[in-house]
Amino acid sequence: MKTKIALITGGYTEEAAVSFKSSAFVHSKLDTERYEVYPISIMRDQWFYVNDAGVKFDVNRHDFSLSIDDHQITFDLAFIVLHGSPGEDGRLQGYFDMIGLPYTSCDALTSALTMNKGYTKAVLAGIPQLYLADSVLLFAADRLTAVQQVKDKLALPFFVKPNAGGSSIGMTKVKALDELEAAIAKAYDAAHTGQQVLVEEFIEGREFSRGIFRNLAGDLVVLPATEVKTSREFFDYEAKYIPGLTEEITPADLTEEQDALSTRIIKDVYHKLNCRGMVRVDFFLQKETGRFYFIEINTTPGQTAQSFIPQQVRAFGMTETDFYSQIIETALLTSKTKSEE
Repeated sequence: MKTKIALITGGYTEEAAVSFKSSAFVHSKLDTERYEVYPISIMRDQWFYVNDAGVKFDVNRHDFSLSIDDHQITFDLAFIVLHGSPGEDGRLQGYFDMIGLPYTSCDALTSALTMNKGYTKAVLAGIPQLYLADSVLLFAADRLTAVQQVKDKLALPFFVKPNAGGSSIGMTKVKALDELEAAIAKAYDAAHTGQQVLVEEFIEGREFSRGIFRNLAGDLVVLPATEVKTSREFFDYEAKYIPGLTEEITPADLTEEQDALSTRIIKDVYHKLNCRGMVRVDFFLQKETGRFYFIEINTTPGQTAQSFIPQQVRAFGMTETDFYSQIIETALLTSKTKSEE
């Protein structure tokens, strides 16, 4: 009997469009000999599945089941490919924990923590040879004094971003102080990001992204790095999703020492944040020093054909089909092991 997979997509933020593209790619690569896949869209007003004939079926939120032709469909696993809330901030994970449905991503606590960029940096402080840019975390109550707080504590240029946002939505690189107020307002006002803003000093260097996952044998596997070179001011939303604006080099040109350093640090990050499944860590190698500066961690990374993780999987010598099977089977094994404890 095939394993029934709920492929979770959609979402409550502007990243929903990316989620649909990611889930469509994952669906096309899943092993249909092993898995019976039901794409489930999670939207604010409705949770639903649409069959091949275009008929829509609502999800029963009591147990996350479907009723199709008088048959109740329940799932063995939720494969979460939903960027932003509620699939990346721990809300959906908490719900699945309560109803007892295993899932592929980090748990509720880790997902909630890593969605908060400022809190994540606080947890990661102290990892050997991991550097963190000086920053100011602004809450809703700081809005009137935000500009002065940043001026008092940081040196230009700055990156200003929603503290709980994704896909670089609401993010600005500030090179002059007269640009700061507008940039902070833009970050505060980004939809569904929690009215918190993170301002960081700019680190000049080469930008990289690198995936990591735990395989079925229980080993942590760090994928080949991708170097990001963009014609934009920084790797913003347009650079990420408009073809031709960014050059992505996979595998990246790293020395043996740089490769070993980033591999070790990324494993430390995965351990310290208690991650599960596949995640992606973005970082700078500072131009003058070669130091590893953490940018952010993505616990539900993009999964289109052009996304970093699929690029890195191919560079690693693995097919996406085999990779996703590893993610699914490891999640199922982890769930079985916990239920037997």
